[in-house]
Amino acid sequence: MKQYGAEFLGTFWLVLGGCGSAVLAAAFPGVGIGLHGVSLAFGLTVLTMAYAIGHISGCHLNPAVSIGLWAGGRFPANKLLPYIVAQVLGGIVAGGVLYLIASGKAGFDVSGGFASNGFAEHSPGGYSMVAALVTEVVMTMMFLVIILGVTDSRAPQGFAPIAIGLGLTLIHLISIPVTNTSVNPARSTGVAIYVGGWALQQLWLFWLAPIVGAVLGAVSYKAIAGEAK
Repeated sequence: MKQYGAEFLGTFWLVLGGCGSAVLAAAFPGVGIGLHGVSLAFGLTVLTMAYAIGHISGCHLNPAVSIGLWAGGRFPANKLLPYIVAQVLGGIVAGGVLYLIASGKAGFDVSGGFASNGFAEHSPGGYSMVAALVTEVVMTMMFLVIILGVTDSRAPQGFAPIAIGLGLTLIHLISIPVTNTSVNPARSTGVAIYVGGWALQQLWLFWLAPIVGAVLGAVSYKAIAGEAK
């Protein structure tokens, strides 16, 4: 239960910190943090939680990461479902807290997106469904390669959280214009349920693509490094 609680809390922080930066701070008049700040915020949530709870649960914070670690031989199948449930619940609770905060400002309306992921007319840059699908698969694949590589016993020790956090920052710098960046079904679900409508209708892609990408990442790492240790 401590592991599941850690995953809940860590995913809560990821969604509150990452999506919160997008909703509350990205366009703040005069000092908005923009795409670069939001990208860094997501990376910092993972970096800080990796040091805080990595020794408790492994700090997955992401159903796709848990599945990818399982595919890579690093995680037992019997823990997959409870980890995923804890992550999704953490994301949903964080979305609720963010909604309470954001709705304290006059004129707030979730129809603006509430940091939801989307494609076609709901892509920040107007990218197609195919572009979104490819982006999410490839970005998640590379995220898993990074995670498996830096946590391999053959890698330098103690630096994994930094590499993983910066990796997620880079992923956001690349893909926010395409999908608003998911690579994490719990992150996507945590805000989509408050938007409803189109966000829920398009949510399937932000479950399917990250999971496929995570498995491909595990396969790719095995191909270049052998069995992950």
